[in-house]
Amino acid sequence: MSQKKQLRLGAFLSVTGHHVAAWRYPNAQADGLNFQHYKQLAKTAERGKFDMIFLADGVAVRDRGQNPEVLSRNGKLVHFEPLTLLSALSVVTEKIGLTATVSSTYNEPFHLARKFASLDHLSGGRAGWNLVTSATEAEALNFNREKHMEHTLRYERAKEFVDVVTKLWDSWEDDAFLHDKESGIYFDPDKLHIPHHKGEHFSVRGPLNVARPIQGYPVIIQAGASEDGRNLAAQTAEVIFTAQQTLQEAQEFYADMKGRLAQYGRSPDHLKIMPGIFPVIGKTEQEAKDKFDQIQELIDPVVGLNLLGGMIGGFDLSGYPLDGPLPKLPETNGGKSRQKLLTDLAHRENLTIRQLYLSIAGARGHRQILGTPAQIADQLEDWFVNDAADGFNIMPPWLPGGLDEFVDLVIPELQRRGLFRTEYEASTLRENLGLPRPVNQFSQTVSAPELAGVST
Repeated sequence: MSQKKQLRLGAFLSVTGHHVAAWRYPNAQADGLNFQHYKQLAKTAERGKFDMIFLADGVAVRDRGQNPEVLSRNGKLVHFEPLTLLSALSVVTEKIGLTATVSSTYNEPFHLARKFASLDHLSGGRAGWNLVTSATEAEALNFNREKHMEHTLRYERAKEFVDVVTKLWDSWEDDAFLHDKESGIYFDPDKLHIPHHKGEHFSVRGPLNVARPIQGYPVIIQAGASEDGRNLAAQTAEVIFTAQQTLQEAQEFYADMKGRLAQYGRSPDHLKIMPGIFPVIGKTEQEAKDKFDQIQELIDPVVGLNLLGGMIGGFDLSGYPLDGPLPKLPETNGGKSRQKLLTDLAHRENLTIRQLYLSIAGARGHRQILGTPAQIADQLEDWFVNDAADGFNIMPPWLPGGLDEFVDLVIPELQRRGLFRTEYEASTLRENLGLPRPVNQFSQTVSAPELAGVST
């Protein structure tokens, strides 16, 4: 009898928790620069056999308008640089994947390739890169730009960015380094491949000064759901973090993304789709609702309105009545898919501005589930068995308590149903996700001397 298909789980760790008022919740960690807090979270997620922990990131204080009065009420403004933090966490964990967001718009391919290759070696093959193109004007202002690069151009640049990064990771074949003390040969020169990349956006000679990652490439994750984002993901992504509200929406996205892979010579099994889930867990359904009501009451209206304005494309809603409808919005140069998701939600459920920011204050457009452990598991199983998801990115409302509850209460329920592992299958993130290890793109095609004169 074949083993039942297993779902995949990521623990999405957001400073003090995903709810906008998480830092104010009783027993939540309020300090976003507390390593012991993250160490505890990583070890808890590993105890629960999660595939990975995931850290989101942005290269600016993400608060529209930079109003000090508004900033002073936001508990998520400061946090560790994610690759530095993941490097530290690699020492205190053994099996769990270590993944983070790094922008292709405000980084150079060589820097990114080097850092993730280093993390993959430090962790024994557990690194993953969430590729984003950034969404806020505030980030542009920190990198010598007066405005954010246009949406389509960002994705064009990102595609070439990935091309350069993978060439750099393939600079060395897996067995290039001999370390032969007797002969004095440190590496086999036939197994060095210098990319000499020259493209529209980048000119990068290489090679990388780190050996090929243990996984070949760190697992590549993507989160954009716009048409540009879907095309990029179909070509490059191995995991997609996505946001859908209904089973039908999730099934449509799942079928669309899996259906795009064949044109790039890819198998549907080589892309894992993992929607975000915001679970509020109680011993009874009423207890879960009471917990949610408690944290909702902690939302400062100024913070809620500012959150919504940022998520719908950076628009100022302060001049509109809170209890009136969401106004018609111009097209954003930020996150197009999230703007559409939220405007669709407001129109579908006839929500006022206040009701809309209250509805997204926790999950930010991802699916929100309140209930007992069995009810939470029912919802996850429904999406998983009905071709809406390969797994889920779990977004605890507050930390550490929300993650503790999921590991202690929901994971055992999923395991009882045979839907989730009881032990890790392997030591690398790629193997635990059931993803193939990429072949070096140069090793079976062009030798190093021939490649030295190639421009791509």
